[in-house]
Amino acid sequence: MTTTDCLFCKIVAGDIPAAKVHETATTFAFRDIGPKAAVHVLVIPKAHHADVAALANADPALAGEVLTAAAAVAEAEGLLDGGFRVIFNTGPYAGQEVFHVHAHVLGGEPLGPMISK
Repeated sequence: MTTTDCLFCKIVAGDIPAAKVHETATTFAFRDIGPKAAVHVLVIPKAHHADVAALANADPALAGEVLTAAAAVAEAEGLLDGGFRVIFNTGPYAGQEVFHVHAHVLGGEPLGPMISK
């Protein structure tokens, strides 16, 4: 399922360019255009799901494939030794801006606290 007005569905379709980092039959990973760390890659399923909860409920195997792709990105980007984060923002309180589930793979430098208050 895709949605015609979804930014990430348009990236998957090739209608909007993205700096590809990793791709499988079911996932696509690309560099964030507004990086929050030295390495900031987004990993998405090619199929449209609004958020991680919707993905987990609809297709747990695909959710696992997204995590596998995130691990492959971390390895390819040289993040395994120093560490990295995988973050799914779900809903407006979490700061989700694009409602196509995506994992942020962040690393390459000390990331600091999870949440600063």
